[in-house]
Amino acid sequence: MQPVQVRRATEQDAEVLTALIQESGAYRGQYASVIAGYQVTSDYIDRHLVFAAVDSTGQVLGFYALVREPAELDLAFVSDEAQGMGVGRRLMEHMLDQAARAGLTGVRVVSNPPAERFYLRMGAEPVGTLPPSPPKVTWSRPELRFTINTA
Repeated sequence: MQPVQVRRATEQDAEVLTALIQESGAYRGQYASVIAGYQVTSDYIDRHLVFAAVDSTGQVLGFYALVREPAELDLAFVSDEAQGMGVGRRLMEHMLDQAARAGLTGVRVVSNPPAERFYLRMGAEPVGTLPPSPPKVTWSRPELRFTINTA
């Protein structure tokens, strides 16, 4: 695999990030309702800490969005083709660094159930379970928290 760089997303990335979400295999079947019609807008990119993982050609392999107030990992996606190549780990390491730089002491994650194991491997700790919230979310969701090392 080529080296992966993480850079701040720009307004011009909005369509690519939206496509990455819409094409995600993790949100097919019972989870499809969550992303139906979802768009990453240029305003969203401006308001939050949104970073993209790109390869040496500039192709976006994944991204995350960190909301500062209240501190939450709002979005985290890796393209289906780049799964298992360390892109998600690189993004989470970068997110934790950005959270520390922003002075955050913790970051909440409400996970898609299949992604829970990944966040646990990255060091998140279970906090609880959120109940379904129909009509879009008809399943329980794991709630996790990253504790930010500020030392």
